[in-house]
Amino acid sequence: MTRRPLHIAVAGAGVGGLSAAIALHLSGHRVQIFDQFEAPQPVGSGLVVQPVGQRVLDWVGVGDRARALGARITTLHGIEARTGAGTLRVRYDAGAPGRFGLGMHRASLFAALHDRLTALGLRVETGCEVVGSSLAAGARVLHLADGRQVGGFDLVVDALGSHSPLSSLNPAPLPYGALWTTLHWPEGSEIPQDRLSQHYVAARRMVGVLPIGRLPDDPTPRAAFFWSLRGDAVANWQARGLEAWKAEVLDIWPALAPFLAQITDPDQLFFARYAHGTLRKSWAEGLVHIGDSAHRTSPQLGQGANMALLDSLALTQALRQADLADALPLYARIRRGHLRVYQSMSRFLTPQYQSDSAALAVLRDRVVAPLARIWPMPRVMGAVASGLIVPPLGGEPYHAGKPIAPDWAVDASKGR
Repeated sequence: MTRRPLHIAVAGAGVGGLSAAIALHLSGHRVQIFDQFEAPQPVGSGLVVQPVGQRVLDWVGVGDRARALGARITTLHGIEARTGAGTLRVRYDAGAPGRFGLGMHRASLFAALHDRLTALGLRVETGCEVVGSSLAAGARVLHLADGRQVGGFDLVVDALGSHSPLSSLNPAPLPYGALWTTLHWPEGSEIPQDRLSQHYVAARRMVGVLPIGRLPDDPTPRAAFFWSLRGDAVANWQARGLEAWKAEVLDIWPALAPFLAQITDPDQLFFARYAHGTLRKSWAEGLVHIGDSAHRTSPQLGQGANMALLDSLALTQALRQADLADALPLYARIRRGHLRVYQSMSRFLTPQYQSDSAALAVLRDRVVAPLARIWPMPRVMGAVASGLIVPPLGGEPYHAGKPIAPDWAVDASKGR
């Protein structure tokens, strides 16, 4: 159905903002993108673009570039360090041959999206720190930190992330987060380069490495390294010093020695705090929230960036199916079911891997892990990790009049 092209402002040039800008532009809308940085740049270390997220990247035209930069992840693998018992083993291709996750540095994913944006003739308006938004004569206006006001837009897309000044989301912080850094993948490492590998001590300690491919201007294979840590223990970690911490890590997993040798300064690691929460209403008149501006969850299922990608496509599809006033609540309905399922599963899984509970670690190792190996659970877990255990969109995205994913979407009108 053809709709009136809209004048749309996208606030924030992260994964969600760039993908939304591209998708909305491809759908025929006039799009402007605003970001606070003086030059477009990514924030953070590594991530996994799950199969569901890769489908969105294919739709916006960057799937092949992303796969050329990223690392193919076939398996999620975890071991209890003290017992050697296999706690986690999820294969993406269980019941779905050829399916895989894509480990990527955020800089590489950003580059793929940003290059596509500029190839389409769009650009990010930098040095524009958005601090608010208002309605004026029926149109949306963005308020910038330098006192400027930019308007009038038919729609403002809030992709400013977890600290968005446009969002009222106040998520519940989780006790545990993680220290992250990016390292070179050591030549000759015994750790497989086709899996996310983790070792645990009960649920109070977790260390992992994720292959994340290469950077756009450097063919050297990279790894994302992470260490689970309570938020209130960061100062103690700093006070202990690197050598004491490295000794603890190596006691858990000796094979990490060539990775840890690359960490010579505590400032190489940044602490990521985790939280759970969802806006009760993800839209207002002429304003819609996507990604972390609308919902937050812990990274146990690796769905954060994928949720933002799905939001951008769901919004585009909703605007194809309905006029603006009806499209925004339709967007929320399209995404509601998938978000609820994955946030619920994340709440269930997170304390089994990041908490002070010895009982939950026993439950994980002696009940959940054995059950996960019994048919049909390997196939179910593969679909969960892929982001496809339930339809991710209530609407079927189209390109050039043809459905791009008839096997993973249903008619959005059924979500009404």
